Amino acid sequence: MRIFLTLLLYPLSLPAQQTAPPERKDSIVVTGNYEPLPLEESERSVSVIPVRAQPLLFNTFIDALRLDPSVDIRQRAPDGIQADISIRGGTFGQTLILLNGLRMSDPQSGHHNLDLPVPLESVERIEVLHGAGSSLYGSDVVGGVINLITSPPETSEIRLQTAVGNFGVNQQRAAITGVLGKLSQQLTFSRDFSSGFTPNRDYRNLLFGSATRWRSALGATGVDLGYSDKPFGAQGFYGNYPSWERTKGWFAGLRQGLGEHTEASFSYRRHTDLFVLFRDNPPRYTNRHLAESWTASLRRRNSLSNNITIHYGVEGFGDSIVSNNLGAHSRARGAAYLSLDARVLQRWSLTAAIRNEIYRGLPGEWSPTFGIGYWASYKWKLRAGAGRAFRLPSYTDLYYSDPANRGNPFLRPEHAWSYEGGIDFHPTPDWRLQATVFHRRDTNGIDYIRPTGAAIWDAVNIQRLLFTGIEASASRRWKHSIFDWTYTGMHGTASPLAGLQSKYAFNYLTHSGLFGWTGQLPARITARTRIGAAERRAYKAYPAWDASLAAAIRNLHPYIQLTNLTNAYTEDIPGVANPGRAIIGGVEWVWRGR
Repeated sequence: MRIFLTLLLYPLSLPAQQTAPPERKDSIVVTGNYEPLPLEESERSVSVIPVRAQPLLFNTFIDALRLDPSVDIRQRAPDGIQADISIRGGTFGQTLILLNGLRMSDPQSGHHNLDLPVPLESVERIEVLHGAGSSLYGSDVVGGVINLITSPPETSEIRLQTAVGNFGVNQQRAAITGVLGKLSQQLTFSRDFSSGFTPNRDYRNLLFGSATRWRSALGATGVDLGYSDKPFGAQGFYGNYPSWERTKGWFAGLRQGLGEHTEASFSYRRHTDLFVLFRDNPPRYTNRHLAESWTASLRRRNSLSNNITIHYGVEGFGDSIVSNNLGAHSRARGAAYLSLDARVLQRWSLTAAIRNEIYRGLPGEWSPTFGIGYWASYKWKLRAGAGRAFRLPSYTDLYYSDPANRGNPFLRPEHAWSYEGGIDFHPTPDWRLQATVFHRRDTNGIDYIRPTGAAIWDAVNIQRLLFTGIEASASRRWKHSIFDWTYTGMHGTASPLAGLQSKYAFNYLTHSGLFGWTGQLPARITARTRIGAAERRAYKAYPAWDASLAAAIRNLHPYIQLTNLTNAYTEDIPGVANPGRAIIGGVEWVWRGR
């Protein structure tokens, strides 16, 4: 715990500010709410991570997500290759991934949830909702939501970027944006490849993205398109095998405003997965999977008064898979929801929502949510909330089988009740402090378990999982710098699990804390550093230190990114090593129109 105390005290020892910093603007968040709200008005625990404001200080959006210690990224390879993600101790299937509010989670397996056809250059910011959210988004929102927001810049510009690094890293990226009146169009491209930091850990990433925004008399229109192609060496990813894998993804999403109070949306995602257990002998064991999913929704809001708004709507979902291992399966479901949002006396805020989701062959799932906030003064805010969430098993959970893993077609859906209470304190415009206590009670939790020493992992429902934790953060703006300290601690119990090993549910982070600094140095240099430590259950704590520098020399922006500066040996997934110290250096050329 000594390293966490050091991280706690460091930002508090900064010298007193000499000049008043510029007043910080409220962030407008859309995740966890039925309509955009200032962050300070949300009753939920939501973090906002700006990406476009610091485009050269991150290599992937994985780097940005690591700034939230409640987000656990269990990465098998760099550059977002086959990474699992969870929030507040959930499993990787209990976190929903969104792109501009549209579902991106993969029905085949949560292992593909971060296999996104979204170049980093497309992303403006990332919003992270902590805790249950099924009343808003339906299945999979047990631990929380990751929402990638892609909004084109407001001016025409061209960005071209190239970089190289150790482990044979070579990158080329581009973003081209055109703005003409109420129409904007952005095209993005990303090509990354590496020979690997160890044998059979090579990878190649190819990404294309398109974002179109248009305003007309009918309303706002948003069209998002994406494509990805990722072949990679998968040494030891799923057992002690020299595996290889290639995934491809296609995505199309449409959001259309219908007047001032109504919005319709539709999205389609297609994902293929070619898995070879023995790279040097593909015919011995090869799986081919094709998963498709779609979502359609119609949402509306009405104001009952100046302070009371109701939100209601209907949604439809469908997904299917065709696989030589899993077979051919499909399922569809529909949902309806109703929510009430009230603001009283400029001190109280209240949100209550109920959702019913019906799917073929199973009874409907009711997902209520309740949140309340109270401004004790303009500096202090108290908030509390509770909600019920559920998750349907993935096709892999149900039907997959290989020499090391075995699915279970009789799995039941997971259910969870989540509770939280928090306090926000803003003693001065340049200080922000927050603390949240949370508790989650899962029933029929889905995990893979085996007796100690056994060879095969079996998918089962765990009767009860309990997680209790605390989140704390402090942020200070001082001159041209922002200092952040954040910490998340958790404790979990399970029943029954005696004498059995858990593959995912009990590989959570018990302690995770970091200190971050972002600021301006002389000669127009922007810098960022992150010093953190994480302790995983049954593993020792390990440090993490990353740093980035970017300069502006007219139209040229040279930069350097360094990760794992301590060269620590780490394993997010047992038996799968992470890279050691890595460095990437490059340059970006920028042209901006008027």
